[in-house]
Amino acid sequence: MEKLSDRDKKHLWHPLTQHKTAEAPIGIVKAKDALIWDEEGKAYIDGIASWYTAMYGHCNEFITAAITEQMSQLDFVMFSGFTHAPAVELSEQLMKILPDNQAKIFFNDNGSTAVEAAIKMGLQFYHNKGEKRDTLIAFEGGFHGDTFGAMSASGLSSYNGPFEDFLLKVERIPVPNEENIEEVLQLLESIYRNNKCAAFVFEPLVQGAAGMKFHAAKELDKLINSCHEAGILCIADEIMTGFGKTGKNFASDYLAHKPDIICLSKALTAGMFPLSITSCSQNVFEAFLSDEVSKGFFHAHTFSAHPLGCAAALAGLKLLSSKEILERRKYIEDEHKNFVSTLENHPKVKEARSIGVILAIDLNLKTDRYGKLRDELYRFFMDNGVNLRPLGNTIYVLPPYVITNEQLEKIYDSIHLALATF
Repeated sequence: MEKLSDRDKKHLWHPLTQHKTAEAPIGIVKAKDALIWDEEGKAYIDGIASWYTAMYGHCNEFITAAITEQMSQLDFVMFSGFTHAPAVELSEQLMKILPDNQAKIFFNDNGSTAVEAAIKMGLQFYHNKGEKRDTLIAFEGGFHGDTFGAMSASGLSSYNGPFEDFLLKVERIPVPNEENIEEVLQLLESIYRNNKCAAFVFEPLVQGAAGMKFHAAKELDKLINSCHEAGILCIADEIMTGFGKTGKNFASDYLAHKPDIICLSKALTAGMFPLSITSCSQNVFEAFLSDEVSKGFFHAHTFSAHPLGCAAALAGLKLLSSKEILERRKYIEDEHKNFVSTLENHPKVKEARSIGVILAIDLNLKTDRYGKLRDELYRFFMDNGVNLRPLGNTIYVLPPYVITNEQLEKIYDSIHLALATF
């Protein structure tokens, strides 16, 4: 029988891939809990929960049962002019755990479109008030998605390169820390004094695609407060950080000054269904209320509020607050901290850090984001039965909450082995 990888190359174009030089993709045929299996029968520990989505484990029976039940009741109906119970119930449950200032839920279909909607909300918020604000503020090194608005807010040249001349106007500031916060605040104030700024877009506490780079809530709070004092909306991209990964339900829970708009996806549906959400405060929503129809938010996706995705999300929220998942989250968090301590003063480790279930290790080795060494590290981990995808010289672990103690230990062992090998 012809292998999946051979059949694949005939017609498929993969994301983040230079097909002239890339190795053939691995054919995956089964997944369960924290494991995935290839077509040769080899099992791999999914150490990054398949891009931080399958946080309750692959093929979670509680979630698949909820989708199956919903499928037999209402498969799909468009969300313009209609509503349905899964969407209403999901909005009610999310409001119980989102920051208190959030009031409204807008549905999209993936992380990029959640950010896209947020940016459009921010720009139209001022348009509806009779103000033209054409500038966004964003961190250096941020990543918010690959659609044009989201890409504009992103600061990684490996993704933006060919499109730089076509992007929205964005002013960038360094990620703040204790040493540079006053300089960053001065730069921020200079930017909004000299530009008509609509929104500040940021990944709270952890810049994911940049290499799981951390920054503290204390300094971020100062930037948000400064923006609010200047009448600038703040957009938190929680697509990666949301739903327990930083130790709290949302990274924004660490902040005293809450964002006006929050973007959610990935673990929202536990990787079971493409769905995303852009939530906002009542203040933002009210700017779109008018007798003029054109001041409404005329933005839509065909599969917005898909009943099956909403059913998956509702089931996921029940698991998120369950005793079992809370205990597993705490266990992983503690084990990550212990592992970081084993890497102190390691000659091949520039920095090791963790927050919640996110672990990141910067190596004292130079490599391009998709360079030869990075590819060799990826192959090394896969050969050892662990799915980890280094970001340049950064190895990161973000496992499903249901990973077993033994599986987590094997991930740590594979990292130690990699450090001894490279």
